[in-house]
Amino acid sequence: MKPPQKRRVSLARVKLQSNTVFRMNVLFFTIFLLFSLLILRLGYLQIVKGEDYARAIARTEEVPVNTSVPRGSIFDSEGRIQVSNMPVNAITYTAMQTTKSEEKMIVAKELAKLIEKDVDKVTLRDKQDFYIQLNTETATSKVTEEEKAAIVAEDIPEKEKQRKLDTLVRDKISDKELASLSNEELEVLAIYREMTSGYALTPQMIKNEGVTDEEFARVSERLTDPKLTGVNTVTDWKRIKSSDLTILGSTTTPEVGIPATKLDYYLARDYSRNDRIGTSFLEQQYEEVLQGQKSVVKNITDGRGSVIETIPVDEGKAGKDLVLSIDSELQSELEKIVEDKLWQLKSLPNSKLVKDAYLVMMDPQTGEVLSMVGKRLGEDNNGELAMYDYAFGAFTASHEMGSTVKGATLLTGYSQNAVELGEVQIDEPLKFAGTAQKNSIFNTRLFNRIPMSDLMAIERSSNVYMFKIAMKIAGAQYQYNRGLYVAPESFALMRNSFAQFGLGVKTGIDLPNEATGYMGGTSPGAKLLDLAIGQFDTYTPLQLAQYISTIANDGYRMEPHVVKEIREASRDGETLGPIQTIIKPKILNRINNTQEEIEQVQKGMHNVYTGSSGSARAQFSNTPYTAAGKTGTAEVYFYEKDHEMNGEYAINIAHVGYAPFENPEIAYAVVIPYVTTDPRNVPKANNEIARAAADKYFELKNTEAQEASNLIKKPYSDSVKVEGE
Repeated sequence: MKPPQKRRVSLARVKLQSNTVFRMNVLFFTIFLLFSLLILRLGYLQIVKGEDYARAIARTEEVPVNTSVPRGSIFDSEGRIQVSNMPVNAITYTAMQTTKSEEKMIVAKELAKLIEKDVDKVTLRDKQDFYIQLNTETATSKVTEEEKAAIVAEDIPEKEKQRKLDTLVRDKISDKELASLSNEELEVLAIYREMTSGYALTPQMIKNEGVTDEEFARVSERLTDPKLTGVNTVTDWKRIKSSDLTILGSTTTPEVGIPATKLDYYLARDYSRNDRIGTSFLEQQYEEVLQGQKSVVKNITDGRGSVIETIPVDEGKAGKDLVLSIDSELQSELEKIVEDKLWQLKSLPNSKLVKDAYLVMMDPQTGEVLSMVGKRLGEDNNGELAMYDYAFGAFTASHEMGSTVKGATLLTGYSQNAVELGEVQIDEPLKFAGTAQKNSIFNTRLFNRIPMSDLMAIERSSNVYMFKIAMKIAGAQYQYNRGLYVAPESFALMRNSFAQFGLGVKTGIDLPNEATGYMGGTSPGAKLLDLAIGQFDTYTPLQLAQYISTIANDGYRMEPHVVKEIREASRDGETLGPIQTIIKPKILNRINNTQEEIEQVQKGMHNVYTGSSGSARAQFSNTPYTAAGKTGTAEVYFYEKDHEMNGEYAINIAHVGYAPFENPEIAYAVVIPYVTTDPRNVPKANNEIARAAADKYFELKNTEAQEASNLIKKPYSDSVKVEGE
C-alpha cells in the first residue's frame, strides 16, 4: 500500500511546481505590460506634450510684467515743445497671485497712516462693500430667512442667486450706517479700491498726484516692512501741455486706464488695463508711435505664487516724438487775430448768433498744415462770456461757404463743356415758378442785363454766371417763371467734380473724426443752382483750405497733415532726437482741367484782390506781396438743438486765398458762421482776418530770414573765443 502513497505525493508536487511556474509567468508578463505602459506614457508626456508642459511651467514660474514708459513728446515745426512729460513721485501696489483680500486690507490700513488719499472717487457701491467687510455679521443678518429662501427657490444659476443675495444685503444698509464710516476708514477704502482694481503682478497706481516729499520718504523707508508687502515708490510722469491747442489731444489717467469700449482692442496689443492711452486727436491718431515699448521684467515665483526673484528682460523704450508742421509762433499770432475779431463781432448789433470763427493755413505744395485756428465764445463756470479753443471744429464742423466755391463751379463748367475760356454770359435776375427771384448781389433789377466774362464773373462774384453753367451741365433751359427740371445725375456730376478739389469728401488729414459735410439731396431742380454758388451742401474749413490749395497748386490736390516728422525720443526733453520717418507730400489727385483753364481761374481770383470791382480789393489791393482769393457770403437758417433762435435767418461769411500768386507758399481759408442776422450790414471780418493772417505769415518769415542773415554775418571772433586771447 505504501508505493501508491509516494506516487500521490510526487504527482502533487509536480502539479504545484507547474502552477507556480504559470503564476510567475503571469506575474512577469503583467510587470512587463505595466513597465511598457509606463514607458509609453513617459514617452508621450516627454515627446508629444513636452513643449506644452514646459510652456505651462514657464507661465506659472516666470510671469512677465509690463511697466509703463513715458509717452513721446510733441514739438512744433521749429522744435518748440508743445506736449511733454513731467516726472512726479508715485506710490504703487503690486499684488501677488496668492494675496488675499485680508492681506490687502492690512496693507491699505498701514499705508493710510503714511499718506493722504483723496476719497472723492469712492462710490456708494464701494462704501456698501466696505461696510459689509467691516461688519459682516451685522450686515448679513439684515436679510431674513424668508428672503434667503425665496432667492434659493428661484430657478436661476447659483452665481445669479449669490448676486441677488449680495445686492439685497447692500440695499439693507442704511444711509446712517454708511455715514458712520469715519474719514480714516474712507481713506483706507480709497486706497483699498485702487489696490483691487487691477490684476496680480500688475503694478496699480495708488497715488501719483500731489505725493509730497514727506509722504514719498515715509513710504520709501518702510518698503521692507511686512505690513507694506507689495508697496513701492517710483517716479511716474504726467502729461504737460504748453499750448491750449485742442488738436494736440488728451490721454487717460492711470486711474481711468483703457476705456471699456476699447479694452479688447488694446489688451490684444499687449497693453495693461491701467495704461494711459490717447483719447482724442493727435494723442489718439499717433497712439502706437507715442506709447513706446514698455519695459518688461519677469517675476520668478515659487509653487505658492510668491515672488522670489525679479529678472529684467527688456528695458523698454520711451515713445517716439512727433514734430508738427504747425509753427507755434505763427499759430499764436493767428489765434490772437481771430480772437480779437470774434470779440469785436460779438459787440456789434445783430450778432447774437455768432460764436465761432476759423482760420486754416497750409502749404499748397506739400499739404503741411501751418496753422489751424478755431475759436468759440461760450460761458465759463461763472456764467460769463469766455473764449475757448475750438480748433477741431476746423475739420469736424461744416457750413455753407457761399461764393468761395465758384472757382470749382467754373472749372467744372470748363471740363463739362458748359462754358469756354473767355465766354461772355448775360448776368440777369432769373425767376422760376414757385421760388423767389435768383440774382447776383450787384444786379437785382428784373430784366437788367449785364454782359459778364468768366474772369469778371469771378472778380464780381456773379451768381447768375454760375447758375447758367449749372443749367448747361444739366441740359436745362431757362424760361421766365417756369419750373426747372434737373435730372438727379446732374447733382452727382457736380458733386463728383467738387470732390476733386476736396469739397464734400474727407481731406485725408491725419486726425480722427473728420467730417465730410452735409449733402443736400437731389431735388428740387433749382437747388442745383444753389449748389453752384455754395448755398446747398456744407463743407468744413479744412475742406475749403484744401480746395483753394488745389487751385493754387495748379490742380494737384495734396493730402493735408499736421505731423511732418517722427523722431526717436529726445534724451533731454528739449533737443530733437534722430529722424525716424519723414511724412512726404502725397498727391491725392489732379482735377480734370487743362493748365490754361486753371490759370484762367487763378487770374480771376487775382482780380478779386486787385481788380476795380474785386470783392476783396479794399483789403488786398495794397499788399507788399502778390496774392489771389475769393470771398463768400451765404444766406442760411440757424439751427442748434433746444436753442431759442432756431430757424432764425443769418449770414455766413468765408474767404479763401493764397500767396504769393506766382509761387504760392500759403493757402488759407476763413469761415465765420452766423456772423449777423442783418443781410444789409454784413461785416468784412472774413477779408480782414485773411489779410492780417497773410501779413503775419510774411512778417514772421522776413524776421526769421533777417535773424538768420545776422547770424551768418556775425564775425567769427564774436562767436568763437580763440585760444591765447
